[in-house]
Formats: sequence, C-alpha cells, structure tokens
Amino acid sequence: MPKPSDLLQGTLDLLILKTIAREPLHGWAIAKRIQMLSGEVLSVGQGSLYPALHRLEQQGWIGAEWKDSDLGRPAKVYSLTREGRKQLERELSSWNRLSSAVQLLIETA
Repeated sequence: MPKPSDLLQGTLDLLILKTIAREPLHGWAIAKRIQMLSGEVLSVGQGSLYPALHRLEQQGWIGAEWKDSDLGRPAKVYSLTREGRKQLERELSSWNRLSSAVQLLIETA
C-alpha cells in the first residue's frame, strides 16, 4: 500500500485551499485538520506543507498575517483570498473530473 504522502502529490494545493476555506488557520493547524478529517490517512509533513503555503501565497491564492496563537506566541495564519476561492473551484472541478474517470475505469476494467 502506498504511503499517505504519496497520495498527496498533485492534490496538496486542493487540500490546503479546502481546509482554510472554512476558517483561517496556521500551518500546524492546517496539517492537523487534514490528518483529522481524513481519518488519520493523510499526513502532510512540514517539508511539503510550508513550501506549498509559500507557493500559494506567491500566487495570490492565500494571504497570511501574524497573529497571537493559543500558546501565546505569534503564528502565521493563512486565509483564502478572493482569487483563492476561484482557484479552489477550479481545483475541485479538476479533482471531480479526475476521480470520476478513475472510478469509471475501476468499475469497468
């Protein structure tokens, strides 16, 4: 069985955008939410998460600001921009098309 990280290749942007669409979160909380909502199947390491967050911020799909965290120290909190919401819709459409095609292949092969 493939490692959970193998399953994320090509879908990490979608997972991050979808995760922060509900509410702004800091990096560690994004990773924990993805892990929790996937039933502990998906795990996003820091080496993948933070470069992806930086890339999404550079593309203008997410914004970031420093805020005090629950632990009393500053944390960079990420939120979806207007353009990020549009990108999320494009990513969801692409994912649905791809997963439908895979499902079709599995059912008919």
